[in-house]
Amino acid sequence: MLSIIVGLILLMALAYLGWSIIWVAPLAAAVVALMSGLDVFDMYTGTYMEGLVGFVQKWFPIFLLGAVFGKLMEETGAAKAVAKKVTQLIGKKKAILGVLIASALLTYGGVSLFVVVFAVYPIALELFREANVTRRLLVPTFALGAFTFTMTSMPGTPQIQNLIPMEYFNTSPTAAPIIGIVTTLIMAVGGYLWLAYREKTLSAKGEGFTETEESEEEANNDESIPNWMLSLIPLVIVVVLLNVFKMEPIYALILGVLSIMVINFKDYKKFTSSINDGAKGSVMAILNTSAAVGFGAVIAVVPAFDDIVSWLLNVSDNPLIAESLSVQIMAMITGSASGGMGIALSTLGDTFYELSQTTGISPEVFHRMAAVASGASILPNNGALLTLIAVTGMTHKETYKDVFVVALVIPTIAVIVGIIMGGMGLV
Repeated sequence: MLSIIVGLILLMALAYLGWSIIWVAPLAAAVVALMSGLDVFDMYTGTYMEGLVGFVQKWFPIFLLGAVFGKLMEETGAAKAVAKKVTQLIGKKKAILGVLIASALLTYGGVSLFVVVFAVYPIALELFREANVTRRLLVPTFALGAFTFTMTSMPGTPQIQNLIPMEYFNTSPTAAPIIGIVTTLIMAVGGYLWLAYREKTLSAKGEGFTETEESEEEANNDESIPNWMLSLIPLVIVVVLLNVFKMEPIYALILGVLSIMVINFKDYKKFTSSINDGAKGSVMAILNTSAAVGFGAVIAVVPAFDDIVSWLLNVSDNPLIAESLSVQIMAMITGSASGGMGIALSTLGDTFYELSQTTGISPEVFHRMAAVASGASILPNNGALLTLIAVTGMTHKETYKDVFVVALVIPTIAVIVGIIMGGMGLV
């Protein structure tokens, strides 16, 4: 048990200090293995690498195509065109709200969290530049819009975190709609109010948008930007193909990339460098994420892991508390909402379903609380957060304080409210 705690603290502390998760994760996993009496070399070459490689095998095409898609949107000026139009529609003072809404709509529409990050980031950067909002709020805005309520609590969301519980509780994606709507409002409204407060506070201190060398060069480019309606077409194509035609994400992204190139063919000289830069960025992003997944894989085979599972099951007489804590803590340890939920429900799902039959609490409530709890778990070792930080070029020091509030504290409040509502019989 101590090995898991020490390893997790070491991983989070070093990640927060800005040390690369690519070598920090196997280091922390080695400490866990050593303290647990496991063979460190076998652990690294076996369990750790299996977890890392498994994630790369599953997600690399999405990372690659998503990064290329985003880079082409940026380099052709399409992202700038859309961003300027959004700025005109919502006003410069509401850049955070614009990015929040865009991220939420795409996520609820079924677009992968990783794709949302890659596709919306260039637009978000332009919006924040236009509104002179500090870049440190980019990460928490994305985290709120894509990693919280649209991922877990909104009834009907097609994200995997809302689909996994269906197998265990014989429910549908719209399970417990009342609890889902209330927890959604808590996270969305509460998170936005916090970010608006932070924007006002930081602006009063004179902290605004700061340019990197690359972004400053792009901002000073006097070339005319393309038509915003044409620039919007690739985004619409990806969303429609994914959700209306139920096309595989890989094919939807390929067609999205091709549509950018067709629409902006006059800029064909930029295509090679854009695709190359996108490909390079995708490799670093996926390695950051998969390194954390490998750490989670090691945790799951430590003997004390079974003790954690047993303690969680008996932590409270209220089965909703036991379930929510089980999912939340597993997601924290593994650095993955879906991974943590998968481990918790594969171990305890049948038990919780039986409790739903004997306690009178609807299986729909167990479904919704498992989903909401999985998202209330974003610690510095979270894989999606690491990807977001890698894509935006920010650091934990600059951004995690606000991520902690909008993606951990407020979602945890939503979990508590959901448990109370479930205990009252509300569904």
